[in-house]
Amino acid sequence: METQGPPDKKYGSSHYIQEKLAKQKEIDDWLPITSSRKAKWWYSAFHNVTAMVGAGVLSLPYAMSELGWGPGVAVLVLSWVITLYTLWQMVEMHEMIPGRRFDRYHELGQYAFGEKLGLYIVVPQQLVVEVGVNIVYMVTGGKSLQKFHDTVCSKCKKLKTTYFIMIFASVHFVLSHLPNFNSISGVSLTAAVMSLSYSTIAWGASVEKGVQPGVKYSYRSLTTAGKVFDFFSATGDVAFAYAGHNVVLEIQATIPSTPEKPSKGPMWRGVIVAYIVVALCYFPVALIAYWMFGNSVEDDILVSLNKPKWLIALANMFVVIHVIGSYQVYAMPVFDMIESVLVKKLHFKPTGMLRFVARNVYVAFTMFVAITFPFFGSLLSFFGGFAFAPTTYFLPCIMWLAIYKPRKFSLSWWSNWVCIILGLLLMILSSIGGLRQIIIKAKTYQFYS
Repeated sequence: METQGPPDKKYGSSHYIQEKLAKQKEIDDWLPITSSRKAKWWYSAFHNVTAMVGAGVLSLPYAMSELGWGPGVAVLVLSWVITLYTLWQMVEMHEMIPGRRFDRYHELGQYAFGEKLGLYIVVPQQLVVEVGVNIVYMVTGGKSLQKFHDTVCSKCKKLKTTYFIMIFASVHFVLSHLPNFNSISGVSLTAAVMSLSYSTIAWGASVEKGVQPGVKYSYRSLTTAGKVFDFFSATGDVAFAYAGHNVVLEIQATIPSTPEKPSKGPMWRGVIVAYIVVALCYFPVALIAYWMFGNSVEDDILVSLNKPKWLIALANMFVVIHVIGSYQVYAMPVFDMIESVLVKKLHFKPTGMLRFVARNVYVAFTMFVAITFPFFGSLLSFFGGFAFAPTTYFLPCIMWLAIYKPRKFSLSWWSNWVCIILGLLLMILSSIGGLRQIIIKAKTYQFYS
């Protein structure tokens, strides 16, 4: 059979390039991140709220009890300010090159650090964050569903957490086949409303409970070593609470853009609204619940509240609905990566059957890990430090310095280096604390309890 070599004539070369571009456009029109660019600015708002305000907000009072009033407030406020700044950087860098959009986090990393190095730096961290969050939310969704069941039907037979994780996963075997970000906008909006709802229940019910008799605000641990490690793990819990940067470029990719009206305008408007909602969720829950319960607060504030039962059951159902949406928001970039590899590298045809199989396998994988390691949700501090801190707190600053090269000792230079140093410190401290949590949980947790 005659093999066709590269075209050597001008017409042939032009025709070959046109065919290649047409094929690339066909693939881009099929992949979930680039298939639809019709999103409005408010899509950015609720996608970012859904990505950022997770069930981790319910553990913030516990983190406060490990940090104490002064350091706790400082870490919460600094994290809010720094992550808003780094999010602004990513929005700006999305289309800093005229006529080109960096639709994915790793594409920006490749431009900043080089084709290969950018992939090696960004993709592993982004996958750890997104797959880790999906597994955590699989556990969280199952356990919240179990709490709802046990609260509304206290006389019913107790079922293992495994079954509730499987029930929760069954929803994703359906929703995961929505093709792109715009198609999950209704799910994401519902999830954003739920996050605000259960956060309000958490701090509102805490106010109703009032300051508990004999409340203490001293550190939880009695030993110096315990206090130090608790402090480390608490910083990881806070880092986990600000993890939306891993999907921000993918969200912005869905917004239409022209030279006259670039996408950064509506995207930034949505980010501002999202961060106001984040503040309304995080600060009241963390500060009010810690004020009411002190160092006796549980690692899930809903457990400390306990009553009224109907309200706690409602809050747990809100958590379930919210993490359904959050799972989908974090899964979409993973689906995009998997499908890109299958179509571009392994040369599968972009078909519905390929998508059906690939996404079902991914959902089944996260379900299996969640069932096998049901204490996965307790490892937030480790993941918070190991992957969330770099991709959220300082990697955008490093890329900004590499691309824009601001003048030494200018305001931009100083602000980025301060964020990098604080982010590195947060990563180291929370990773150490998280590693200790892994060892403790692995030794003490009873499977299938």
